[in-house]
Amino acid sequence: MRLGGRRKSVIFFLTLGVCLVALALALNVGWILLNWREVALLVLGVVVFVVIITGVVLNTTFLIREIRRNEQHDAFINAVTHELKTPITSIRLYLETLKTREVSDARRREFYDIMLADSARLMQTVEQVLRAGRATHKQRRSNASVINLGQLTRECLELIRVRYDLDPASLHYTETLDEAGARVSGDTDELRAVVSNLLDNAVKYSDKEIDIAVEVATLDERRVALRVSDRGVGIPRAQLKRIFRRFYRVQGGFMKRFKGTGLGLFIVRSVVERHGGRVFAESAGVGRGSTFTILLPRA
Repeated sequence: MRLGGRRKSVIFFLTLGVCLVALALALNVGWILLNWREVALLVLGVVVFVVIITGVVLNTTFLIREIRRNEQHDAFINAVTHELKTPITSIRLYLETLKTREVSDARRREFYDIMLADSARLMQTVEQVLRAGRATHKQRRSNASVINLGQLTRECLELIRVRYDLDPASLHYTETLDEAGARVSGDTDELRAVVSNLLDNAVKYSDKEIDIAVEVATLDERRVALRVSDRGVGIPRAQLKRIFRRFYRVQGGFMKRFKGTGLGLFIVRSVVERHGGRVFAESAGVGRGSTFTILLPRA
């Protein structure tokens, strides 16, 4: 079902719900006026009226949620298909070129680098989907260790800089720590995925000018914070809490040029909560950048 068809379905069921409520109200009020002396029937009529209204509201709510969920699933499938198909097509093209044509050693090395980058992108998409599946499980992590969050963040920053070939001046890192440092207890791979997802989003949604500030700070003797700020497209305030839902992507025409699966921030929230922390987003609005803050308990 297309988006237009789904919207028409939503309008239809909303109109149907309103009409049923109005009809039930008219019938019930008329019946009460005609039979006001029948106390027992009056009470029964009120109960039936409440049941009818409740059923109509629940039915309409369920239909709207199902339509929205199907839209999100379709958008996710389309995004994943694009993220998988693009690097595969690129790798195949370069392999066919190497097979059918004579190329210089310099060009061959260039083709190898491009194919390796596409393979890394493909692997990243697959890992994102698998990690999102694991994120729904609430079992305790088995690979917990003491981690230096500052060091982990610096490593992720360097990987991001190399991956996107960024000017070092576009990434700003600061630490505000006490003597105990920023040590947390957790799974290294999972926390690395959290930091990488936030940095990836900061680069991706910075639009034309990439200016990212990252800070690791100790708030008190119990908590350490990681903040990632950008000057990108920003987030509408009404959607700041929704962006951590699975498959959810920020709504608005300005987002159409950005591709994504809607899993990154869901993974961030799931992993952080499993480590006993919390994450939240702040933004002054569209076009005014955003800041993501992670709070984790100190080791």
